[in-house]
Parts: sequence; C-alpha cells; structure tokens
Amino acid sequence: MDTARGRARDAQRRAEQFRRVRDAHQTEVAEDYVELVADLIEETGEARVVDLSERLGVTKATVNNTIQRLQRDGLVTSQPYRSIFLTEKGRALAETSRERHHTVRDFLLALGVDADTAEADSEGIEHHVSEPTLEAFRKFLRKSG
Repeated sequence: MDTARGRARDAQRRAEQFRRVRDAHQTEVAEDYVELVADLIEETGEARVVDLSERLGVTKATVNNTIQRLQRDGLVTSQPYRSIFLTEKGRALAETSRERHHTVRDFLLALGVDADTAEADSEGIEHHVSEPTLEAFRKFLRKSG
C-alpha cells in the first residue's frame, strides 16, 4: 500500500512538472514576441511584421498568425499594413520577460559563463525558470555585486 501511494505521489509530482513545462512553452512565444516588439519600438520607433519576421527567422505568415493570437490575448494591437503596438498588458509582459532574461543572463555571467553563451542560454532558460529560482538568482547577484 505504501509503495502504491509513493508511486502515485511520484506520478503526481512528475505530472505537475510536465504541466509546468507545457505552460511555459505556451507562453514562451508570446513573451518572445512582446519583448521583440518592445525592443523594435525602442530602437526604430515601430514594430513591423517584416522586422519581426527577419529577427525571428520565420515567415511573415507565421508572424501574422502569431500577432492575431496576441491580439486575441490582449497583448498587442495592429491593423493591416500598419505597425504593431503593445497594449498595457503587453508592455507589462515585455518588461517582466526582459527582467527575467537579464536576471538569468547576469547570473550566468556571474558564474563565469562567456557573454555569448550566457545570452543564448538565458533566452531559453528565462521561460522555464520558476519565480523562487529567479529570486535565488537575484539574491546571489546582490551578494556578489
């Protein structure tokens, strides 16, 4: 009986871990897009489908489909043949995503990872790291800084 309960707890724990990863994958694209839209607006004053397509290495059709989803989710506004703008909700998500990215990157740099690798690795890790782990990274950075 204890063995069966233990297996059930292990199965529940694993299921929760997989659920968390699936949820992170679902938000990963949205976070990348709103962060890039914010970056483009800061750099050039506007975010266009062609710019997103070039920077992400995907087709304009893929960008258009994703922008439509982000509009439904209330993260961006856009009209055909016009620039893309972040909503308040989109700006908040972009800021959160950017902060997570910088925290992970800075943590990796503090560990001695070279800048190019830290930048590349933080792009994936930022979407999957939990808030408690991010807080541990921040605490480490405050102590070492």
